[in-house]
Amino acid sequence: MKKLKDILIEYPILGFLIAFIVLMLAPAILFTDKYQPYLASLICINIIVAAGLNIVKGYCGQVTVGHIGLFAVGSYTAGCMFLYLGTGLFINLPVAIIVTALFGIMFGIPSFRLEGPYLALATVGGAEAIRLIIENGSFFGATYGISNIPQPKIFGINFDEPDKYYYIAMPIMLLSIYFSYSLLKSSTGRAFLAIREDQISAASSGINVKKYKLLAFVISAVFAGAAGAVYAHLPPGYIHPNNYTVIEMVTFLSMVVLGGLGNIWGSIVGAVIITIIYDITRPLYEYQLFIFGFTIIFIILFMPKGIGGFIDKFFIDQRFKKKKLKNDITKN
Repeated sequence: MKKLKDILIEYPILGFLIAFIVLMLAPAILFTDKYQPYLASLICINIIVAAGLNIVKGYCGQVTVGHIGLFAVGSYTAGCMFLYLGTGLFINLPVAIIVTALFGIMFGIPSFRLEGPYLALATVGGAEAIRLIIENGSFFGATYGISNIPQPKIFGINFDEPDKYYYIAMPIMLLSIYFSYSLLKSSTGRAFLAIREDQISAASSGINVKKYKLLAFVISAVFAGAAGAVYAHLPPGYIHPNNYTVIEMVTFLSMVVLGGLGNIWGSIVGAVIITIIYDITRPLYEYQLFIFGFTIIFIILFMPKGIGGFIDKFFIDQRFKKKKLKNDITKN
């Protein structure tokens, strides 16, 4: 009889179905007030962003620091769609994904010639340019932001409260993780890994480096756009340029670095931990940049592969110990 672990490896969709059932039941067991489901929805949104950022940064090895700009594009696409067309989440979401994917192409093109800190500067410049355009453009609500963005209504049920909206954000989060998992286990994921390890070797093996770099940026932008649209409709349905600053950008990076670059499950853990820390440190707003910057430095120095890498190493060590013990017993 197969073990549960082997079954889940062979049929990963079963693991996601189990996770869906558990997360559906979680509110009734864990949530005691209105703020906790709001925080849970925010964690789901950040997991989507972290999963996308992990594709381009963790798997493809591209040093991008402009993901917050793509997140803003997704949010403001959804916000402007409501403001000028009166549309809801389920129309705004695919439009936001398409628009953000186009911006992902613009962010990805510099990667053809730039690497490392130069690419980081180019992407952070792009993100800040997006924020400044939003902040100074009356079309986007300027410094007033966009308010009263409605929550969806399904079969007569309004998801206008945090404890209800959680059931919108959570399934989208699980779908994004499943898509990320499936993608990175495919030939495309292996091409990303090859580019991360050595671009010249990847090219000599027949991999179209430019194509896959651009694809990584576009896919990560799709994740950011989806997360941004879901965030725009999150109760109370208000977005502002100050939600897309350098601090939020460093927060997203911290999630991926803490979880472990190139580790899907690590990015989930990182998103959960960093979101909670970010929420706790809100009263210390002026020190948040220092807190998250110090966190990244600490992780790089003492846990370079993040929490995910640390857990992987633990299980690998346990496996070798069991194998060694089995060999010693066999010899005796």
